[in-house]
Amino acid sequence: MEDTGYVVIFGGRSEIGVQVATRLAPGRTVVLAARRADELTAEVEAVRAAGAAEVHVCEFDADDIGSHTAVLRSIVDRHGASWSTAVLAFGVLGDQQRAELDAAHAAAIVHTDYVAQVSLLTALLALSARGPATMVTFSSIAGVRVRRANYVYGSAKAGLDGFCSGFAEYARVAHHKRLLVVRPGFVVGRMTEGMAAAPFSSTPAQVADATVRALAGRRRSVWVPWQVGLIAAVFRILPGPIWRRLPR
Repeated sequence: MEDTGYVVIFGGRSEIGVQVATRLAPGRTVVLAARRADELTAEVEAVRAAGAAEVHVCEFDADDIGSHTAVLRSIVDRHGASWSTAVLAFGVLGDQQRAELDAAHAAAIVHTDYVAQVSLLTALLALSARGPATMVTFSSIAGVRVRRANYVYGSAKAGLDGFCSGFAEYARVAHHKRLLVVRPGFVVGRMTEGMAAAPFSSTPAQVADATVRALAGRRRSVWVPWQVGLIAAVFRILPGPIWRRLPR
């Protein structure tokens, strides 16, 4: 990466977020934003050990969308307007079976994975010249064509993909900002603990590697691994009767 501006990871205790932070850390200031920020000791040490010039924490609750603008202003007030990259690494998988009958749980999944993302991306862009040059968010193959097995989570990712499609173009043309959308397949980690891995699974480290390579290459989207992009293309054209028989 050529620029040396500071990096903010929203979702500073997420496995992917921390892995991205360690790869962007050398010589930079890194801010880890998360709930219970004072408990991010291990995450701070990992980023510092990766070569960060400074590591700071910031209290941030993604679900509290009313606080987003204030949190961003506090970051700028403390660290200045020289930040380069904002990574939105927060999200929940939720419990599909529970969400099928529990309206509050279904709404909570969509709120975190879609509404909170829309809110924070919009607030970041509203900072204009004081905001980051590059924003990164994480979608999923689950949003390509929503399946019965995970339709609540998948619908949130589908909505996020739709939003990002227009948002990225507006950000580029009107504000000269870049949005990178990372679309992994199944990621083996805390969020999917206890679940059988799907074909072409990846780890948080592999997702982070692909993310940083895409940032360096000036890409606007990336599939992780690349084979997942081919699977997504097949998903889009499968006839309905076959599609409905697919497992998760």
